[in-house]
Amino acid sequence: MAERAAIILAAGASTRMNTRLAKVLHEVCGRPMLDYVLEACQEVGINRIYVVVGYCHEQVKERYGPGNHITWVHQTEQLGTAHAVMCCKEHLKDFDGQTLVLCGDGPLIRARTLKTLIGEHESGHSATTLATAVLDNPKGYGRIVRDSYGNIQGIVEESDCTPQQKAIREVNPSYYLFNNRLLFETLEKIKPNNVKGEYYVTDALALIIASGHKVTAITAVRPEEAMGVNSRAQLSVASKIMQQRIQQKLMDDGVTIVDPDNTWIDARAKIGQDTVIEPFTYIHGEVRIGKNCRIGPFAYVRHGTEIGDDVVLGVFTELKNTSLADGARVRHHSYLGDAEVGRNVNVGAGSLTANFDGREVQRTVVGDNCFIGTGAVLIAPLKIGDGAHIASGTVVSQDSVNALGAGAQ
Repeated sequence: MAERAAIILAAGASTRMNTRLAKVLHEVCGRPMLDYVLEACQEVGINRIYVVVGYCHEQVKERYGPGNHITWVHQTEQLGTAHAVMCCKEHLKDFDGQTLVLCGDGPLIRARTLKTLIGEHESGHSATTLATAVLDNPKGYGRIVRDSYGNIQGIVEESDCTPQQKAIREVNPSYYLFNNRLLFETLEKIKPNNVKGEYYVTDALALIIASGHKVTAITAVRPEEAMGVNSRAQLSVASKIMQQRIQQKLMDDGVTIVDPDNTWIDARAKIGQDTVIEPFTYIHGEVRIGKNCRIGPFAYVRHGTEIGDDVVLGVFTELKNTSLADGARVRHHSYLGDAEVGRNVNVGAGSLTANFDGREVQRTVVGDNCFIGTGAVLIAPLKIGDGAHIASGTVVSQDSVNALGAGAQ
């Protein structure tokens, strides 16, 4: 099996996004777009990954930090996709394997498509293989030009297309697999003979074909996967598609989502079997929810929250960076922030933790089998021991718990 590397192009500024944030850091269902491309590469066993950055490169490198199998390559001038790939030459000039070239702004990529691409490349003994898509509306994409036998002859960028070529529906979503040495030998020969005066990776394909090497194009990319994100509107569309995927996977795993169209679940969330997610629930960040829970409706579960099994969150509840042990009940209109709640605790309607003292966020700890009455206010920092009973409407501080000696730790 050949060794493989991946080059991910992530240097563009994307003027249509109208942003000061690197385009690939814009989030789709809670994760940067680049995350999905990196994950797809890693799922097919590629850990030698080169990410070409340019605009706001400091932001991108800071977001990912060291120790994640990424080599950062800086493209000082954005002179086209071929120029971006050439920036990796010093890293890959002696590499004898296969190099995957992908775009970092394509979050809808799937690992299984890359597996198909790799399998076709190896079984066909090709010098280059690309995966294509067929779209009802191909506007904005490079068109795949084939001969009468179906063999690929090249890719024409839309700005360079003739009227006849613009009618072609088979497009290039930029999924390439090259034999590495041939790739860099060919890139040296590319000239910027196009409307934009840029160096295109697509021109490498025509040169490789002209030199007599085998190039294969397989229609393996679903229309939704072909979508790159170049505007806020496209970001919204990509997020909706990703949300459908997230929810479908959860439902396949045994989670009931009562109204998918009116529910939002972060890509990082984990939810256990037979849990029911009621309508208008919003789950954001790294959240873990156990089995046999009922969440919502109108619940807001925020980053850092861990929920055990058989837990109920009522209407308009909010949890932030909070753990609930098995059997807990948090009734409607309650807020728990930065709290640790034990087993079989009842939190009455309208109760809340006052977790910010104006300077620091403080924690609240509630033991097992406690009853917290309706409208109670728990002022952090606070520890309430096992079996405590807090009357409705009580304002509880550590001083008051210690003075009463009830449930004190």
